Amino acid sequence: LEAILVLAAVIAFLVKAERRDLLKYVHAGWIGALLLGLATWAVASELVKVSGAGRELTEGITALLAAAILLYVGFWLHSKAHAHAWKTFIEQRLKGALSRGTASALVAVAFLAVYREVFETVLFYQALWAQTGDTGGGSITLGFLTATAALVTLSWAVFRYGVRLPVGPFFTVSSTLLALLAVVFVGQGVAALQEAGSLPADLVAFPRVPVLGIYPTVQTLTAQVAALLLVIAGFLWLRRAHRKHPGNPPADA
Repeated sequence: LEAILVLAAVIAFLVKAERRDLLKYVHAGWIGALLLGLATWAVASELVKVSGAGRELTEGITALLAAAILLYVGFWLHSKAHAHAWKTFIEQRLKGALSRGTASALVAVAFLAVYREVFETVLFYQALWAQTGDTGGGSITLGFLTATAALVTLSWAVFRYGVRLPVGPFFTVSSTLLALLAVVFVGQGVAALQEAGSLPADLVAFPRVPVLGIYPTVQTLTAQVAALLLVIAGFLWLRRAHRKHPGNPPADA
């Protein structure tokens, strides 16, 4: 949905600038990103098979990589949760592309906006698949198809009828959710590496809640607390930065 918002803003900008002739380069960019995303999934799956690593080791490494990506995207979304910041971001990207007057610049804008989300999604689903194995494949596939149907419907509404989405609340909720998922993945990743024998496991008296990545060991709890503190510190820093450079109140886009 974030990528859809970026593409919608890009297309609206070009239409207002009466440069519909450049729309084909935007479409080339996002289509290329989706195709490369499919290739990324295939390569990632093949690398897991070729590596010969145990399921626990693969699950741990993938979960920690996914956590890092989720934290990055969460911070990025939080930084754009204000209309002024979002508008500035879009205008800087597009004015730079138009000033260079190159089709490749617009392709790059659309490609990077979509491929970053595709890469994040691939890594996220790889982590889920590694954690659940073949037994959870049906549930993951159902979730993916349901989300895809909802996204296609919403995208059609955005581009066909110009439906306006509340950028501020959407980015705020999304960034918080991604940050919390990152904390969960950190706990699950460390626990998987412990099962693989790659990390020590010092047991402590604490509840075990696997769905939240909470395991009763010093290592998993310490990693999750560190990740949570990083999230809190990052969000507070972004909020302070916005207060120093306030823009317009959140609006629809």
